[in-house]
Amino acid sequence: MASKYSLTGPIRPLWSGQRGATIRRMTLPDLGRAIRHEWRLDPDFVTVNHGSFGATPVCVLAEQDSWRHRMELQPTRFMGTVLTGALRTAAMRLGGFLGARGEDIGFVDNATSGCNAVLRSLALKPGDEVLVMDHGYGAVRNTVRFVTARASARMIEAAIPFPDFSADTLVTAVVSAITGRTRLAVIDHITSGSALAMPIERMIAACHKVGVPVLIDGAHGPGQVDVDLNELGADWYTGNCHKWLCAPKGSAFLWTSPRWQAETHPTVISHGFEHGYLQEFDWTGTRDPSAFLSIGSAIDFHERLGGAALRQRNIDLAAEAASLVARRLNTETIAADPGCAMRLVRVPVSAGTSALAVRARLLEGGTDAPVHAIGDGLWLRLSAFAYNELEDYARLAGIVARVSREQAE
Repeated sequence: MASKYSLTGPIRPLWSGQRGATIRRMTLPDLGRAIRHEWRLDPDFVTVNHGSFGATPVCVLAEQDSWRHRMELQPTRFMGTVLTGALRTAAMRLGGFLGARGEDIGFVDNATSGCNAVLRSLALKPGDEVLVMDHGYGAVRNTVRFVTARASARMIEAAIPFPDFSADTLVTAVVSAITGRTRLAVIDHITSGSALAMPIERMIAACHKVGVPVLIDGAHGPGQVDVDLNELGADWYTGNCHKWLCAPKGSAFLWTSPRWQAETHPTVISHGFEHGYLQEFDWTGTRDPSAFLSIGSAIDFHERLGGAALRQRNIDLAAEAASLVARRLNTETIAADPGCAMRLVRVPVSAGTSALAVRARLLEGGTDAPVHAIGDGLWLRLSAFAYNELEDYARLAGIVARVSREQAE
């Protein structure tokens, strides 16, 4: 039976709707190989790792070039009279997509920068604790280590159950790690290595119940899953636009609740210091702002491909792809639904094999799928995006099988 995600599959009907709205029937345009010309992707390479760096379509790159051209026509005029208004327009558009006010959004280069801004704005005291997850992103955990060490504070890790988990056990893991000294909880919306979508609404509510503010590391959130910041209730949410939303590289944001804006500063202090949240984040020095100013074009592209229906299609394709790869390799995938468009498949290699070595061999073999050491095994993380179809994962399985055999020899 042919997959509904094959090259020859028909336009796929999906159900889509928002809370309290009438659910309506939607259709997606032809995707997979039929739309791959929208990107500059190498046709001979198996691209199944949209989660790491995204892929910017040609139309969005053209929009970025247009902004660069406008800037270079007269740099002083652009920086002095155009940039601030253009940034605020981009923030308003992004806020509309995220269910937030544009005036609560500052732009940063990536989600790690956003986490740094929040963490380095904290006034920690000796003995204070910052809670992270043991599946949290390594760069952010390093930032927490840095800021806590300087203040004689501590980083506390919540142990995430894996590979068997549920929403209840995930919430319990975070709540049970909170103490009377916890000053902040840093929670990943979707974990990077293990590809688990956290029940962040419940986690935020549980943290707030005991007076702990929450920073959501949403590096993988926007464009992959639904995000409504007004309903979410976090204190801070930072996310990348250059991953699943397909904006140019180096475009991300930090949303800050009005309650915390006076205490939240960018990592680079510049002329806007003490003049308000937006003035501080809108100008941190000379840089190329064209990636931020192209976010609206990326949102347009995302909506043209289906918006919410596209996000659900990618999640469904990832599940089918992981099942296919696991069958081909005679191995396992995660049994529970992680709720996102990334999935894990255990790599059939001998104990002690280096994840970095396998990843390097896969890259040499023609695919970008990353491999992570989690628990007692190595796990392949695959992503599913608009330009993917099931045939890509059949090719992926063949490459992984060959590399696994070579590692065993």
